[in-house]
Amino acid sequence: MALQAGRDILLKISDGAQNPNFTTIGGLKARTIALASKTIDGTASDSPGSWRELLPEAGLKEASVSGSGVFKDLASDELVRLCFFNQHARDWQLIIPDFGTLQGKFIITALEYGGAYDAEATFSMTLTSAGQIGFTAL
Repeated sequence: MALQAGRDILLKISDGAQNPNFTTIGGLKARTIALASKTIDGTASDSPGSWRELLPEAGLKEASVSGSGVFKDLASDELVRLCFFNQHARDWQLIIPDFGTLQGKFIITALEYGGAYDAEATFSMTLTSAGQIGFTAL
């Protein structure tokens, strides 16, 4: 994978329709995508050599996304705000150039607004997965 500009990572939210259209949440200046798994300990008194044993394919997986920036328009701001206040689990796409697309249901777990008196209004938000996340390689 060649070096990529961080600004090229796209974050898109669906309109919630059966065949969804995705809207880019604009002006993200910083974003982080974290994938994690929690293991389940299956160690027993008869585990070989008293080594810890983990149950394969039994753990919990989670994806979280955090980002900050400026909304590109009133429609994207309104859609995000509506999803936060109603705690809607919407389909989101996270497009990472030369890598692939993560897609699945996320809930907005944090939404903040801010800004300096001599600059644009900004937002920051955190998404947490609310179901299975798929990956499509580019």
